[in-house]
Amino acid sequence: MTENSLYKIGITHGDFNGISYEIIMKALADNKLSEICTPIIYGISKAALFYRKRLNFPDFSFQAIKNADQAGGKKVSLINIFDNKIAATPGISSPEAGKMAALALEMACLDLKSNKIDAVVTAPINKSNMPQETFPFKGHTEFFAHHFSTPDAMMLMISDSLKMGFVTHHLPIEEVPKAINEELILKKIKILERSLKSDFLLTNPKIAVLALNPHAGDHGVIGKEDEQIIMPAIKKAFELNINAFGPFPSDGFFASGQYQKFDAVLAMYHDQGMIPFKLLSCEGGVNFTAGLPIVRTSPAHGTAYDICEKNIANEQSLRNAIYWAIDIVRNRQSKE
Repeated sequence: MTENSLYKIGITHGDFNGISYEIIMKALADNKLSEICTPIIYGISKAALFYRKRLNFPDFSFQAIKNADQAGGKKVSLINIFDNKIAATPGISSPEAGKMAALALEMACLDLKSNKIDAVVTAPINKSNMPQETFPFKGHTEFFAHHFSTPDAMMLMISDSLKMGFVTHHLPIEEVPKAINEELILKKIKILERSLKSDFLLTNPKIAVLALNPHAGDHGVIGKEDEQIIMPAIKKAFELNINAFGPFPSDGFFASGQYQKFDAVLAMYHDQGMIPFKLLSCEGGVNFTAGLPIVRTSPAHGTAYDICEKNIANEQSLRNAIYWAIDIVRNRQSKE
């Protein structure tokens, strides 16, 4: 990107039977965005036109392009990923929607690798209809970690008031205790600290680490992982001059507002971190994949089939995902 040009932000259309096109059109109606970025939708022009008509967004317009190099200026561009006829079935999961979601991701990934776009924002997918032959992953985080050979990539939920990292991602609860170990926790603390410094320009970040068991195990009465695994990992991090503290019992930590004293929080498993994050961030939270050589963000919600076509979907999370992507790209460039 040159000094006077706009950031090229790719937006994958996700599951076209969900609310993706609605929130994309609503988010890109923000005139402030056109001053700092050129949005490039990886989607299907007929689907975009279908939802524009059904949702009565006549003012939304885009230019159809074949290559990201053709995008420029303040116009919204759309790379048509599929030319053959395909029909949207709003609110209904379909294999076709999964295939098109995967194809959009693959094409955006190629453009990221060739530096044709500065960052990617991914609209929600339905993991159950994604084609296993091309998308054998549990989610976007694992997809990008694989394609950019970054096994240590980490899901990091971000908002203005809270940043939440995770030791484990999409695991059944029964597998969490078996998955965590001292080495893994220390690795995640390091990834989180590096991201806080490079992506958010924090010079001396403070990280709170959550306990696994109720009351942090109550000195071994309710579980031994907190004293035998989590605490030693925190001590090793501290010896490496990383400001990591804990383990903190999750309930009291958030209920008392103690999280406000830290720059980021590291949760042991998905729901332990996602529940307080979504409650505290309302509808504006964003999912960022930390540890990747590229910048990827997404809204912190799913396909929302149940409200598709009702024109009530809130686009704030997607809009914030675009702004955060731009901010993180800028922050990384300032460190170069």
